[in-house]
Amino acid sequence: MPDGSKRLFAAAGIASEARSKYRFLPSAALPPDLPTGPVPIADMANAFGVTHRTLHFYEEKGLISASRIGLMRVYGQDDVMRMAVITACRETGMPIAVIQELMEELRRAESQEEAEAMFRETLGIRKRELTAEMSTLHRQLQQVSDLLDYDEGSELSPLNDNRDKESLSDQEHRCLELMAEGYSTPRIARALDLKHDETQSLEAGIILKFGANNRFQAIAKAVLLGIVQV
Repeated sequence: MPDGSKRLFAAAGIASEARSKYRFLPSAALPPDLPTGPVPIADMANAFGVTHRTLHFYEEKGLISASRIGLMRVYGQDDVMRMAVITACRETGMPIAVIQELMEELRRAESQEEAEAMFRETLGIRKRELTAEMSTLHRQLQQVSDLLDYDEGSELSPLNDNRDKESLSDQEHRCLELMAEGYSTPRIARALDLKHDETQSLEAGIILKFGANNRFQAIAKAVLLGIVQV
């Protein structure tokens, strides 16, 4: 590469670094085989599996910024690192407004540990949202199944069968809450200080009380009846 081009690439990299206000960013998987210097927009798009239009959109939202070398748009390594975080968030279905809020918070991170904690907190919130969506989907699926069974002359009990919180023991109710939060059986066992087989029996009893076929149906019914919230 001619010396003039090298200087231009170096200048673009310095300019991008100067614009960056992020001292710390959470760990996120970086695409392999990206150049160490400024990254052309085509390489950036290919590396992250997005379109040029998506990159322009992220620029409009203030999430990344591009420099120019002649007519070519390029991104610095700080933009690559931010794009890795953005991509990780988008893969969870996180809304762009939430990502903007996270990135704004990350500007204020004063250590790597603080940046990682901010990221984990945002992911935890997204996990709870997905758990709620999953419960809703299972509830809706169960309602459809029950309606189909009813149409076919089934004598299965409807969902609103007057099940209430008082029909569960305190331990069962706590177990149900943890199930609704997405805890696995081993995690519930640790949280309730129970053996694995004891926890399995506890979950099986809850499922039976709700007339469900599995834990997801039990959670869906419990959410529908207001016994637990997600």
